[in-house]
Amino acid sequence: MEIKKRMEELTKILNEANYLYYVMDAPVMPDFEYDRLLRELEDLEKAHPELAMPDSPTQRVGGEALSKFEKHTHAVPLMSLQDVFSTEELLEFLTKTLESYPDSLFSVEPKVDGLSVALEYENGVFVRGATRGDGVVGEDVTENLKTIRSIPMTLQGAPARLIVRGEVFMPKKSFAALNEQQEREGKPLFANPRNAAAGSLRQLDPKIAASRMLDIYIFNVQLAEGVEFKNHRESLEFLQKLKFKVIPFAVLDSASRIVEQVMSINENRESLTCDIDGAVIKVDNFTQRQKMGTTAKFPKWAVAYKYPPEIKPTVIEDIVVQVGRTGVLTPKAVVRPVRLAGTTVTNATLHNQDFISDRDIRIGDTVQIRKAGEIIPEILEVDFSKRPDGTVPYFLPHNCPVCGAPTQKDEDGAFMRCTGAECPAQLSRNIAHFVSRDAMDIDGLGSSIVDALIEKGFIRSPADIYYLTLNEMKSLWQKGDTAAKKLLAAIEESKDRDVSRLIYALGIRQVGAKTGKVLATRFGDLDKLMNATLEELTEVPDVGVVTAQSICDWFSQPQSRHMVKRLRAAGVNFESKRTLTDTRFAGMTFVLTGALTQFTRDEATEKIELLGGKVSGSVSKKTTYVVVGENAGSKERKARELQIPILTEEQLLEMMQ
Repeated sequence: MEIKKRMEELTKILNEANYLYYVMDAPVMPDFEYDRLLRELEDLEKAHPELAMPDSPTQRVGGEALSKFEKHTHAVPLMSLQDVFSTEELLEFLTKTLESYPDSLFSVEPKVDGLSVALEYENGVFVRGATRGDGVVGEDVTENLKTIRSIPMTLQGAPARLIVRGEVFMPKKSFAALNEQQEREGKPLFANPRNAAAGSLRQLDPKIAASRMLDIYIFNVQLAEGVEFKNHRESLEFLQKLKFKVIPFAVLDSASRIVEQVMSINENRESLTCDIDGAVIKVDNFTQRQKMGTTAKFPKWAVAYKYPPEIKPTVIEDIVVQVGRTGVLTPKAVVRPVRLAGTTVTNATLHNQDFISDRDIRIGDTVQIRKAGEIIPEILEVDFSKRPDGTVPYFLPHNCPVCGAPTQKDEDGAFMRCTGAECPAQLSRNIAHFVSRDAMDIDGLGSSIVDALIEKGFIRSPADIYYLTLNEMKSLWQKGDTAAKKLLAAIEESKDRDVSRLIYALGIRQVGAKTGKVLATRFGDLDKLMNATLEELTEVPDVGVVTAQSICDWFSQPQSRHMVKRLRAAGVNFESKRTLTDTRFAGMTFVLTGALTQFTRDEATEKIELLGGKVSGSVSKKTTYVVVGENAGSKERKARELQIPILTEEQLLEMMQ
């Protein structure tokens, strides 16, 4: 019972800390203390899962991935609002309402630009959450909503059944951090917080949703069994007592004050933690709402005032090019300072060469500028009537502005990239890739250590990893002898990896881990691959013209050859251990599914490839065999549908002997 009591105590402490931090913005304990208590609770729940509380904060990290979202029919429809786009239209709504109901009060709230959801509680326990969908039928995203820390898992003093409506959003800080991560990983950036929030909430893997740090504002009671409210304000105050994060609101009694409040929200929107696109004005009294009724689409007792995007003219004074961690060249317009949406804007993104060329943007042009999604300044159009004489079209440079290596268009032509293997702008990401599990697999060389080594000037190329000294490594820790020696040992061990891993680690575009294995098997060592012609490369199975050209281009660069020279001098293995002496599986494609017990998935893949076969992740008509382990699922079913032979692990082992 002492264990149960401690688990209850930890759950209460951590939930209260969550509420104060995420709802009240009043943290009560340092992060390390919260993490320590959470770890203690996790350990107790692991040892005693039957004692875990239904509102345990451990649910916030995300559960198992789903295969799809189930449809959910809302008990109370989630209606949309009629939009108004001007003060005149807003006054028309207010005047008309006040003529019929002179004593009307109105609630005015920010209109959060996010994703509308309904949260359902039974006997005070959160049981279901669903997206708005078409207002009648949405998608059940309960597991993802559990990861939002401002949503209470249990409620004290709640009715037997309660449904509330809220707007899920991505805070501006989370949005900025997410795009930084996307850029580091070479993935497309999200255009605005709303798209990011919607995409995050609809991730089939709740762990991804949990990592996105979403938040929510609750703005309506949809259903509350046994509870009567006279007005909207009373219902929101009720939700605040239940510890929901309720939308800020003001209840006002005159058209002039309402318009003033709507304008004030717009003027102060930069100070808000979330993105908004308007203000919502609702009749406060519920009896009056019922009398006013609804149309087929909208309630007649509310409108959404949509703020017009603020657009202003400015002049492009220069165009500068930044090189991201993935090597992408991003042009940025340096503009004459202009006040926009509450901040002073001095630059604007130009995206890529196509964006510049399509709009014929030049240095010296007068342009119309706005904040896309209220976050990122962007240029809408050029005022050609104000173009000065002597301007010339702008083109991205043919050489990287950071390292001088040639730049190259992506296969789809959208972006230009630096091709330098040792480009300083890409160094952190290149090294992270070089040491990753499928590449040189250097355990312990994480991103924080890599960044520290770069900052101290100890490494300027992935090859420099093999020249690090004990004193340099020890300087990263106050008492770093043991850690430094362990890491240096891991680096030394990686020198003996198969050359297939090195080929992948080099970061040649289009060359993944599988292609690295194919190339290593075909050429036997790195020198032969370096000197292979385009024709020889295209003769290799699974290597097309684009990949072959990418390999030739990479090895032709001075930075690439310099890096290879230093890797060789450091004693890194350049030879393949994957020579095929038995090609019995040549031309065969295997798919592995279910939990394997005789060997790991990687070991099975390795054995199949060393016998000349291929391993694919999906079943198709080209699949030769499907190997099934325990709890095989849809891939086994598809194999049966396509009449593809199915093997057990034992049968696969017999074929290998």
